Amino acid sequence: MPLNAYVIDDEASIRAAIEQFLGLCGWQVRTLERAEACLAELPADYPGVIVSDVRMPGLGGLGLLAEVQARDPALPVILLTGHGDVPMAVQAMQGGAYDFLEKPFDPEHLQRALQRAQQTRRLVLENRQLHQRAGQAGELQARLLGASAPLRALREQLLNMAGLPVNVVVRGETGAGKELVARCLHDFSPRAAGPFVALNCAAIPEALFEAELFGHESGAFTGAQGKRIGKLEFAHRGTLFLDEIESLPLAQQAKLLRVLQERRLERLGGNASIEVDLRIVAATKPDLLDEARAGRFREDLAYRLNVAELRLPPLRQRREDIPLLFEHFARLAAEGAGRPLPPLSPPQLAALLAHDWPGNVRELANAAQRHALGLGTPYAEAAEGGSLAAQAEAFEAQCLRAALARHKGDIRAVMHELQIPRRTLNEKMQRHGLAREAFLG
Repeated sequence: MPLNAYVIDDEASIRAAIEQFLGLCGWQVRTLERAEACLAELPADYPGVIVSDVRMPGLGGLGLLAEVQARDPALPVILLTGHGDVPMAVQAMQGGAYDFLEKPFDPEHLQRALQRAQQTRRLVLENRQLHQRAGQAGELQARLLGASAPLRALREQLLNMAGLPVNVVVRGETGAGKELVARCLHDFSPRAAGPFVALNCAAIPEALFEAELFGHESGAFTGAQGKRIGKLEFAHRGTLFLDEIESLPLAQQAKLLRVLQERRLERLGGNASIEVDLRIVAATKPDLLDEARAGRFREDLAYRLNVAELRLPPLRQRREDIPLLFEHFARLAAEGAGRPLPPLSPPQLAALLAHDWPGNVRELANAAQRHALGLGTPYAEAAEGGSLAAQAEAFEAQCLRAALARHKGDIRAVMHELQIPRRTLNEKMQRHGLAREAFLG
């Protein structure tokens, strides 16, 4: 973590001396004359230390300390006191000050105090990040359901990418959940408080694309009544999700590239240059570079968008997630209709596991809804010809899943109920893609 410090003192000579000395020691120093100015620009989770004089016009050092303590009690504040202010210094330490130095102070003493404070701050922020990441991982697991290895890897990659200030391409088959992943990238990013704007590039007529993306001024074209904010401008300080980006017309690709390069746009029919700060998450089924080589997509835009890439596994590559997903969607449908959830028989489960799911999670959700509403379980006819081994495997997986759910992941209780040793249970859970963590709570 870089060495960062705010230095607040109403005497310009002291500010300059501290800035020069700390700069030579490798510190990034921001000097200010007033404490109010520091509070106005102090970011959350500031990765550094505050050094402040106690006696200043306006808000003094003790007042600054109180304000900082109210915002972040773990942010170190070192106070500079004049001669005879020792009682005040004691009061400051009781109020949460990290340290105090009496003027005139030894610069080396200040450097050592700052180093100790910076180390403390680094440990605090690392601990916060660990707690935040643990909480995010649990929340993400509840939104991107699945205990399979591909899903666990996807969740880990998503959390790693969410906080990065880069554009992301999400690749996956139709129905694999690309918009859900894009929404998670937004919700777990520093832009979460900003807007999430979605646009399906395949659903917009080419003639309307420019107005849809960039907006327009009144009278820009026939029928343009009033000013309209485009998707790019509306996503300012947030995320713009461009689904089926490969369908974006080439003419608009050039204009989008310019916006990404300059971070500014002009509405259709307007002359004003408007600043935009946004992140683009683009979803596509084909490889954009393959599309570029075929002349259907700009190569420079492909590289600009594809700084990071997330690949969504198709449902057939994570079959162990099918029962969990099917039960989730079926329960939602049953609760929405005010009906009890009908059980899923072993032959029906075997049929679901044997199906290839070309429509992926979207197709599975549809099948679960039909089952919950009593409209029949699709692919059940395939179970009639299923092998005994396939049906036995499906039944075993269902028994393990039910026992783990009943006992909320308590392995000893599951061993006792099913009368199997720990090693056998572990092997069966691994074979069926069942993770204890998915049943905790």
